[in-house]
Amino acid sequence: MTEKRTATAILAGGCFWCLEAVFLAMKGVRCVQSGYIGGHEDAPSYQSVCSGDTGHAEAVKIEFDPEVVSFEDLLEVFFEIHDPTTPNRQGNDIGSQYRSAIFYLSPEQEAAARAMIEKLAWDGAFDAPIVTELEPATTFWPAEAYHDDYFARNPNQPYCRYVVGPKVAKFRHSFAARVKGN
Repeated sequence: MTEKRTATAILAGGCFWCLEAVFLAMKGVRCVQSGYIGGHEDAPSYQSVCSGDTGHAEAVKIEFDPEVVSFEDLLEVFFEIHDPTTPNRQGNDIGSQYRSAIFYLSPEQEAAARAMIEKLAWDGAFDAPIVTELEPATTFWPAEAYHDDYFARNPNQPYCRYVVGPKVAKFRHSFAARVKGN
């Protein structure tokens, strides 16, 4: 029996509930863990990260099958479902914990992320400069269990309805061939 390979990506693009819901629906993604990365506090909590004092970003750690989906495919979706031009902000979510960042795990991921940002800038994909930070991955702290599958468990919660839901719908429309079950 052949063992399947797994690769990991860590992305931050605002509230982790949005990213988790989108990437869980993507072919080749095995699991998505919400958490915190890029700060100076060990074992941060949601409350401490939301205070903006820890330096951590809300992020997702994505485990994926590189034979089905590439790191570059993940980045394409990432740049489509959030605004990489607003520093420390996604919509009404304001603070460094909502920054756009790619926490690379290898020189290859760093090079791929830089190439993607340069291509998007060259193509004029956005009306403003891309401010997505590229940082080497540090300790990823898993979020509290109640954040797991948050959108699936709370689809009628107002934030899920008006923020997460439209991002998931945009992904399903823009990347229909990459949606699980299609």
